[in-house]
Amino acid sequence: MSKLQPQPWTIAKKVTPADSPKPRSSSGSKPVWKLGGAALTRWLHLYLSVFSFVIVLFFAVTGLTLNHADWFDDQFSTTDYKGKVPLAWVKTPDTSAINKLGIVEQLRSSHSIKGAVSDFRIDDRQCSIAFRGPGYSADATIDREKGTYQLTETRMGLVAVINDLHKGRDTGKSWSLVIDGAAIFMALVSVTGLVLLLFLKKRRLAGLMVVIVGFVIVYLVYAIGIR
Repeated sequence: MSKLQPQPWTIAKKVTPADSPKPRSSSGSKPVWKLGGAALTRWLHLYLSVFSFVIVLFFAVTGLTLNHADWFDDQFSTTDYKGKVPLAWVKTPDTSAINKLGIVEQLRSSHSIKGAVSDFRIDDRQCSIAFRGPGYSADATIDREKGTYQLTETRMGLVAVINDLHKGRDTGKSWSLVIDGAAIFMALVSVTGLVLLLFLKKRRLAGLMVVIVGFVIVYLVYAIGIR
């Protein structure tokens, strides 16, 4: 009598926990801090670049016009004025009693003078007042014996205005804060761009080499052409 053949379901291999598929090891993936750091740096670099786009463009263009100010010398315009202030304002032995505020306000209202008062000098015969602004100047001389004055106003054109804004000359404290903010933004854009490069393994070395070459070129231009 023949032996009974085992049924297929009785010889099927049992799956044990040791035989079950193992999840892939994450040892080859990047650490979480690197992924988070790269994402944060990319986000900062992108939005800082967008936010500071106008500022960077402005200082780039004005850097060019400032370096070639002679291209725009023909934009100057000069206007001369004459007038008189109340004699009691200036004809007094006590120079501290001279009505400085009244003189300045009369010049502003009579001739639409702009800019801030950068200098107010008094001597025995006359008073000298200087107004300064971006691309703008006005100088007045007042005869203390007669109260008469001569005023020369100079407008240097739009290019001179933006050049002075670039330099922060005669622009006031508020614009000085704008320049400080622009410098900080441009520094952050540069630093985040460099940090972002360090996260790119395939391009890191080539990128750093470009940075070094750029630094060397700038130094050589300074060392050879300026020193």
